[in-house]
Amino acid sequence: MLTRTIALLLAPLVAATALPAPALAQGGPLQITISEGVIEPLPFAVPMFQAETAGAEQVAADITRVVAQDLIGTGLFREIPSTSFISTPASFASPVAYPDWRAINAQALITGAVAVNGDQLTVKFRLYDVFTGAELGEGLQFTGTTGGWRRMGHKVADAVYSRITGESGYFDSRVVFVSESGPKDDRARRLGIMDYDGENRQFLTDSNSLVLAPRFSPGGDRVLYTSYESGFPRINLLDVASVGRRQITTVEGEMAFSPRFTKDGQSVIYSVSTGGNTDIYRTDLGSGAHSRLTSAPSIETSPSLSPDGSRIVFESDRSGTQQLYVMPVSGGEPQRISFGEGRYGSPVWSPRGDLIAFTKQNAGRFHIGVMRTDGSEERLLTSSFLDESPTWAPNGRVLMFTRETQGASGGPQVHSVDISGRNLKQVPTGGFSSDPSWGPLQQ
Repeated sequence: MLTRTIALLLAPLVAATALPAPALAQGGPLQITISEGVIEPLPFAVPMFQAETAGAEQVAADITRVVAQDLIGTGLFREIPSTSFISTPASFASPVAYPDWRAINAQALITGAVAVNGDQLTVKFRLYDVFTGAELGEGLQFTGTTGGWRRMGHKVADAVYSRITGESGYFDSRVVFVSESGPKDDRARRLGIMDYDGENRQFLTDSNSLVLAPRFSPGGDRVLYTSYESGFPRINLLDVASVGRRQITTVEGEMAFSPRFTKDGQSVIYSVSTGGNTDIYRTDLGSGAHSRLTSAPSIETSPSLSPDGSRIVFESDRSGTQQLYVMPVSGGEPQRISFGEGRYGSPVWSPRGDLIAFTKQNAGRFHIGVMRTDGSEERLLTSSFLDESPTWAPNGRVLMFTRETQGASGGPQVHSVDISGRNLKQVPTGGFSSDPSWGPLQQ
């Protein structure tokens, strides 16, 4: 019941159409085609997790709220307030009073328990389909430290999300971004890192030099970014745990920028501008060997690899306007994939491999959009004075991007939007922020 309901919610587009009667008369199965999006969120209830040890009450309450807020934040779920509850479980092992939850129209019920032993934290949970009166999967248990209680909540929410939707979660992940402060004409910029929901913000660099375009490694342990510490753009590699960094030796040129890791994390693709020309190169991080991937009298930049590592999408003005192209990872003749009105840039391949996100400028407005990898089925998800720099959630369901506001007091803020174009919202970062890069699920 829950899986069928949420499948409708997850459809990128909303109406259900049955096969004509003759097909059914022949004994064929009923088939439903989803052509538009369902916007009614699935109602769920999450009573406060049980505190199984003395002193665990507050962390149990905190974890319960993280789970609820993660699910609510997707736009796919609606929490039933505790004031509507008819009864609550006496303990984690108590049988579920399904009629009480059906009476308040809950479709999913999440129960949990928390135990604290010194700095060790144990969280367990169960998920129930209220309408069928059955548990969805077996109960799970996570262990960690009390300092990592937010991650425990995210892990529970990821498991719930996955069991209901059939997709992987994205809550236990981090985002690296550029934190900006100061007047609009003299902004100081430094790298920051945060949980996907804007919590646990930390700084990775100081603000002594300009930094741009951070990009997570496939494992989430390293970050590439462009630094102007030397007076020219150079690519740096930063270890997230130690915050140690080093400059990457790139091909000789005046400027090196727009770096991204290859699938295996052992090489970097990036742009080099020299002599008025900009091309895409690849450098092996171990050997330092370089290879040139494009060679044209035009600007090629913003490369992004497909999940299987076989192809690169990038932006180029070789046609006379800024457009998107795809080519093999080893180089070769690129194929243009964008043909709509306006200019296209900052393409990013979805983790699923099925879509490419991009920035589009047309008629004085900026948009974040998605298209199939051959350029078909283009859809614009946002529209504003300035939207740019999209980045994908680990499961390919949500995009973060930078939105800039106008005026002397305006500035950039990180926002997110579902690939259906719904659930647009600002991500709290504690100030102006830009250039988000969404990392993988944490291990």
